[in-house]
Amino acid sequence: MLSFFKKAREAVRPRCAALVPAAGESRRMGGIHKMLEPLDGVPVLVRTLTALQLTQQIDEIIIAAREEDLVEISRLCQDYGISKCTKVIRGGESRAHSVLLAALETSPDIQLLAVHDGARPLLTPEMADAVITAAARCSAAVPAVPLKDTVKICCSNGAVAETLERDRLRAVQTPQVFDASLLKAALQSAITENRPVTDDASAVEHLGKAVFLVDGDEENIKITTPLDLIVAEAILQDRKERA
Repeated sequence: MLSFFKKAREAVRPRCAALVPAAGESRRMGGIHKMLEPLDGVPVLVRTLTALQLTQQIDEIIIAAREEDLVEISRLCQDYGISKCTKVIRGGESRAHSVLLAALETSPDIQLLAVHDGARPLLTPEMADAVITAAARCSAAVPAVPLKDTVKICCSNGAVAETLERDRLRAVQTPQVFDASLLKAALQSAITENRPVTDDASAVEHLGKAVFLVDGDEENIKITTPLDLIVAEAILQDRKERA
């Protein structure tokens, strides 16, 4: 009886695919391929994919990777039991292009697209589910955390032009979750106009659509520099001690 009600709940929720851009060049890592770099013994990308695998509301995973990594990432998915990964595809010329290519490879019945950085390995399934739930209600939901530092806009000569009101500022994270048709249209528009896209939400905002923020997680850091690997190792150790 319980399994019947579980299947009934799953039948009414929108189906969601996770798109994982992992085709970056890791320029700020000092020669380290961050996606495949071990993090507490497990490759960074595998930790990311495992979190998505465990997220209840994610039905399939599409990875956009560098051509030279396609075979290795496919093997890692098999070795680590990432059964929701249906395709590993070649990424595009830009992040936006990679995400769009991945979006176009999803199943026809997918209604929501969750874009999550391959280099954010500390995502929790609980947070991912919360963002997906929010997007099912409002069509565009993004996790964000308050800024701790004061942010200043500076002139070309280094002089301060303006100090921004910190209480209204947020640092956005991923997964960023959108109605599937909305995200595809936003990315196609950005690519056609040759408009730089720093995150997927900005592409959606450019179409005049509202994007809603939900609570993020300060531990959901992105691996960008070697220092981030050290911080991520410390967070994992702390999680082990608290478990």
